[in-house]
Amino acid sequence: MQKRFGTSLVLAMMLAGCNVQDSANSNAAAAANQPAGPAQWSDKTRSQLRQAIDARAAHGLDHMAFDLGAGDEAALTAQALRYASALARGATDPTKLYDVYTVPRPAPDLKAGLAGALKAGNLVGWLDGLAPQDANYKRLSAAYLKLVRQPQPQATATPVVQSGEPIKPGATDPRLPAIARELVILDYLPRDVAPGDSYTPQMVAAVRQMQADYGMKPDGIIGDEALAILNMSDLDRARAVAITMERLRWLERTPPATRIDVNIAAARLTYWRDGKIVDSRKVVVGEPDTETPQLGSPIFRLVANPTWTVPRSIQEKELARKGAGYLKANNMVWKDGWIVQQPGPKNSLGLVKFDMQNDHAIYLHDTPAKALFNMVQRQRSHGCVRVDDALGFAEMLAKDEGVLDEWHKARATGKETFVKLPHQIPVRLLYQTVLFDDDGEPIVRNDPYGWDDRVGEALGFKAGKALRVQTGAADVGP
Repeated sequence: MQKRFGTSLVLAMMLAGCNVQDSANSNAAAAANQPAGPAQWSDKTRSQLRQAIDARAAHGLDHMAFDLGAGDEAALTAQALRYASALARGATDPTKLYDVYTVPRPAPDLKAGLAGALKAGNLVGWLDGLAPQDANYKRLSAAYLKLVRQPQPQATATPVVQSGEPIKPGATDPRLPAIARELVILDYLPRDVAPGDSYTPQMVAAVRQMQADYGMKPDGIIGDEALAILNMSDLDRARAVAITMERLRWLERTPPATRIDVNIAAARLTYWRDGKIVDSRKVVVGEPDTETPQLGSPIFRLVANPTWTVPRSIQEKELARKGAGYLKANNMVWKDGWIVQQPGPKNSLGLVKFDMQNDHAIYLHDTPAKALFNMVQRQRSHGCVRVDDALGFAEMLAKDEGVLDEWHKARATGKETFVKLPHQIPVRLLYQTVLFDDDGEPIVRNDPYGWDDRVGEALGFKAGKALRVQTGAADVGP
């Protein structure tokens, strides 16, 4: 059996770019004072560049080619800047890979940095400072190097759990401990399960839930279809880790100390206050066909008892055939040609909306559909982000921002009321398929939108395994 990363999931996700120290700032500041004229290469710096590029597997970039040509200065400069850009901002451009990507990105002056590094004769130090310096990035790097150095042939994707006779409820099978660990990683089993060779009722229930999520017959029988979800080879894992490092490189090195990060892939929110995680909770995000976009967008106000103006897309696709009785039962009215749902417990936004500034009508909000938070695969909305115990979260933000009294008064009105925050809270909607367990080791989760493929292909990897969740929105909410 292949050795695994780890089994227990940490609840407070350490998302990309968190607590990252920008160690390149001092180098960049020094370089800014250097003339940005033609690069002057020496034998020493030529050798340093070749060594750095030869060691690019530490950043998951070993599937990309960097051609130094005959070593003339123009070729060296071009490739040095290309490699530096890959480390500093990513080898790929997320704004070209995705229709929407507005998360803030680094923008260092690489030409000035290269000129300064060449003058100082220290290309290694400059390049080393461009990549993220946080502990998570280093853990990912170590994990990637370990995976790609496995003795197995790189052309072979050896599964963790071997195929064989289907495993039926009540059976015993030596593959079950590995299957149990996979179910823990995917959140279908709790972390404290002690795996054994018996296919217990608890495991059967977990497999049935997984099968239902992926559109399979939920019979609890572990056959090839179920194993296809549970199995991930070392090649698959290496690819996912390299993609995660790339996504880290897209992010600014010193994000706001107070912010909200939402991992769309894991459907989980993390609230940072003054550089520390103070809260982590479940969210519901967009279905695979109505994906939540990767945005950088601040919360600027809380909305108590919100109304909901139904978007045209939902109105035409899901409400067009509903009669007046449905609208009345759901407290909806026509207003200026739009369907508007009035405040109240049936409102699809629940009792609080976290208003965000963006051009895509994406925001965080409450929901009356509480049962969705108990599901493992929570990609089930029309694109907005539904927050578990949203009222409790709003209370927390209002208290931290010093507007708790105003918030309580707004709630008490029973009408749509706005409470402006004294300071906008940055929100980053990110997509990360690799999390960290309690020991800080990376574990690879599923790719619900299949978004890893386009990044992996751009990094030179062959297409991986993206098994889509079969959802179907449970309500008409955003």
